[in-house]
Amino acid sequence: MSHENSQVKPPINHRVLTLGITADALSPDDFPPGVATLEELVAMRERSWAALQATGIDGEAGYVSLDPDEAEAELRQLFDAHSYGVVLIGGGIKNVPEYTVLFERIVNVLIDLQPDIRLSFSSHPTNVPEALQRWLTKS
Repeated sequence: MSHENSQVKPPINHRVLTLGITADALSPDDFPPGVATLEELVAMRERSWAALQATGIDGEAGYVSLDPDEAEAELRQLFDAHSYGVVLIGGGIKNVPEYTVLFERIVNVLIDLQPDIRLSFSSHPTNVPEALQRWLTKS
């Protein structure tokens, strides 16, 4: 599936931000399926980011705290230096019911920071490239 036929305008640029929760703020119960330790999570994130860069995608991997106020400040700081065309919000943020307020705050801060931002969502660190390509191929 893609957004190729959507009437939504394409991203303003191809710079991406992948957004997840700071690894040390997570408990093993929060890890994606198949990940048992913090070290495995960090390694999976690094492999996912390297695979993303290998496709030629430019951007940054960003991480925020679980506290919505801290996350907002961290997100605003990430946008101080850069504009992003697409922000990918990872499954660790959107899939955990206890993080609904965090997820809601992130979405609204992103819209506040850059009203023309395009949002993408992954369900696992391994499908980040495909999730981003849905918007990047739109432009």
